[in-house]
Amino acid sequence: MECHKTTTHIVYPVFYYVEPSEVRNQIGEVGEAFAKHENEEAAGKWRKALKEAADVAGWELKNTADGHEAKVIQQIVEKLSLELRSINGRIDENLVGMKDRINNIVSSLGTAPDDVIMIGIWGIGGGGKTTLARAIFNTISFQFEGKSFIENVREVSNASLSGLKSLQKQILSDVLNDQGINVSSENEGENMMWRMMRGRKVLLVLDDVDCMEQLEALAGDPSWFKPGSIIIITTRDEQVLVAHGVKFIHNVNLLSDKEGICLFNRYAFGREIPVQGYEELSRQVLRYAAGLPLTIKVLGSFLCGKSKLEWVDALARLKRIPLEETQKKLELSYTGLSEDYKEIFLDVATILKGMHDHIEEMGRNIVRRSHPDMPYKHSRLWIDDEIEDILANDLGTKATRCIKFYKERLNPEIVMKGLRKMKELRYLYVAQQSLYSNRAKRNPNCLNDFGVLCCNKVSPYFPDALQYLHWNNYPFGSLPKTFQANNLVALEMINSKIVQFWEGGERKALKKLRFLGLSGPKLRTFDLGLTPNLETLTLGGLGDLVELKIPVECPKLRSLKLYCAKLRPFDLWLTPNLEELFLEGGDMVEFHMPPRCLNLTSLNLKYLKLRTLDIGLTPNLENLSVMHCYDLEEIHMANECVKLRSVYLEGPKLRTVDLGPTPNLKRLDLHGSNDLEELHIPECPILTHINMSYSKLRIIDLRLVPNLNMLFLVRCKDLVELHLADECQELESLTVMHSKLRTLDLGLTPNIKMLNLEGSYNLLELHAPIGCLKNLVLLDLSGCLGFRSFSFRLNDNTSGIVNKSLEVRPLAELHFTLKTCPFHQDNNLLQFEFTCFHEDDIPSLIRSLEKLISGEGLFSRKILHPQQAPTTGAVLLVNNQQLF
Repeated sequence: MECHKTTTHIVYPVFYYVEPSEVRNQIGEVGEAFAKHENEEAAGKWRKALKEAADVAGWELKNTADGHEAKVIQQIVEKLSLELRSINGRIDENLVGMKDRINNIVSSLGTAPDDVIMIGIWGIGGGGKTTLARAIFNTISFQFEGKSFIENVREVSNASLSGLKSLQKQILSDVLNDQGINVSSENEGENMMWRMMRGRKVLLVLDDVDCMEQLEALAGDPSWFKPGSIIIITTRDEQVLVAHGVKFIHNVNLLSDKEGICLFNRYAFGREIPVQGYEELSRQVLRYAAGLPLTIKVLGSFLCGKSKLEWVDALARLKRIPLEETQKKLELSYTGLSEDYKEIFLDVATILKGMHDHIEEMGRNIVRRSHPDMPYKHSRLWIDDEIEDILANDLGTKATRCIKFYKERLNPEIVMKGLRKMKELRYLYVAQQSLYSNRAKRNPNCLNDFGVLCCNKVSPYFPDALQYLHWNNYPFGSLPKTFQANNLVALEMINSKIVQFWEGGERKALKKLRFLGLSGPKLRTFDLGLTPNLETLTLGGLGDLVELKIPVECPKLRSLKLYCAKLRPFDLWLTPNLEELFLEGGDMVEFHMPPRCLNLTSLNLKYLKLRTLDIGLTPNLENLSVMHCYDLEEIHMANECVKLRSVYLEGPKLRTVDLGPTPNLKRLDLHGSNDLEELHIPECPILTHINMSYSKLRIIDLRLVPNLNMLFLVRCKDLVELHLADECQELESLTVMHSKLRTLDLGLTPNIKMLNLEGSYNLLELHAPIGCLKNLVLLDLSGCLGFRSFSFRLNDNTSGIVNKSLEVRPLAELHFTLKTCPFHQDNNLLQFEFTCFHEDDIPSLIRSLEKLISGEGLFSRKILHPQQAPTTGAVLLVNNQQLF
């Protein structure tokens, strides 16, 4: 009890064949025991401690679990396990000022435990919204079945047309712990989230949301989530939360003086109190910081280790900066950078992003402040209206280094005219959105006045200083011959009109080019000999590309992605260091891998007309995907693919697959290999997901796959034998639909939740050891017309973990000959849900049943005999109508 008072130790008393009152008042056997002690001083301390312990909540044996000692011990273990798990969720004491803020929000979570709770956290940028949300997430995440923390929602969703779709995929992957999920559209993503997450208690954080569209796509409705789920949203705009119907909204207050001092001391001095002699200087800095956590951290880090004279100088400069202009205070860190790092910082802050909003704004202020009313003199341009005005009026100068320009309808003549004076331009990003706009989709003719069709009379021009060039919908047929491109490192042209790489067919080498991405319908050939230092090549949507020339070795090429329908066969013998290869095209009938491709980690082939595929020597291959290769008949794996983690093979004509040694394989998908008759699976100790649907396999032997989690065998109509490992402790979902199985032995599968045997009309028997189906929630035996016997029970009567709900469909169609359900009479099943289509008797049910639910169809007239009725007074519902 001393530890309970003086430390954070928790005390749980257990009253073992004694009542709390006897301990509290020291009477009965407790009093008799004390009477035998001669040392009154020691006995007095014990009396006091026992009295205090008796007032603490704990377990009284005779009033818990009917005095069953084993069950009481089980309760104690579960309680302590939960407490130990929550230790990881303790509030990080190093987060200054967070404890009260976290407790304030967490306390509001208990107001509606059976609802889906949405909590909004709003405030200015840099005020600690993300830090607070992360701290809450870390504190309570252990209580949930699924969790996901989505950062930078605003930035990611606005970065591309597929931004929200990628965030939907991330949420589903995090919550379901499945990285193989694919989302084809935002609408499908919403449907998938509703369908796949509504049965899970989820903790979801959406960080930095700035519009309703984002919330509608990522947390559109509470019905998407199971009651008890919590959605936390951070934003700068309170109205976004109000419009979405968020009831619990918390404003993030700035740090108090005390909290600000503590935070600053940690960053400036590495301890809780300031170094002697710096107290007043610290107070002056904090007055300028005005409680903003980001500013305090930046200033503290900047001043750390500096002399008093440097502090005084810094404070003198701070005094020239108005207090309300918080952004400018961050410039103190900028002034300490060398000149080359300053240039890099301004590039990132103004063009590339990736920094905190306050720091980005500070960088932009630095660029603009010398000529606030003359943007044509700025070194970096990112405001569309200003850029358009500069280009249209030919105001470009050598001062301009970087341009990032988004324009829905773009006049190429204006751009080219304005670029001619920007001799030092090294970064040009032009995102012409007309081809993607809804208006252009409805009326393509709207492009004729300012779109790609107006460029016939315009000569392209690019400054020779360019290092990075990105232009969506590039309207010209080639790069200009005047462009030397000696400094070009990256070139990206999406949906371009390029017919030949250089104007006039000139062959000019791009010696510094490392990254190249082209897409468009006109380019016919590409010569890798002109790009000797290329590392990444992506050629997509090139409908006329027929030839990829590789005349010399390309040792630096790491990534090759080709999406070209007419591409002729080629070999990759001169690209020995490839790490990623993606080929998609309709006419390629041959494909030759390098004999040694030691660095290849990912191979993805789609829509090829290959008949055979030889993987070659690829010891580091991790992901193999062959999709929609409808003529593929043979695939030869490497002798050893010890690092292979994922295999997806869809070849309708494939008959045999031999994986070879693949000890690190986690996912195997042969879905769509309709002629597959023979499969050799070696020992795969970490293989968790298998899909062999629609194959012609007769026997599937998975006895060397002990950690299987999900198995899908849909319409394997020739399947007569399925062998699982003796112990499949991780198996949660097993689907065997429309097979010829006659018996199924589940072995030791204690965690299986879904068992779908729909359409297995030959199935006669189902076997499982006692207690192995204690987590089962769905058993689908639809169409199992020959089924005649269960050989399993959910639990033995001493199990500490029991089913709470079970759905069996359909029940009556099984034509039971048994007089009892296959569940132990002492099982604590609370809800039994089934589908019934015939007027058959229902077997006797579990004593503790509270709800018996018939989902649809006709219900038996002979419901229950009196001696069969549940002892707890069960409610019988048929189509949601209570019968008794």
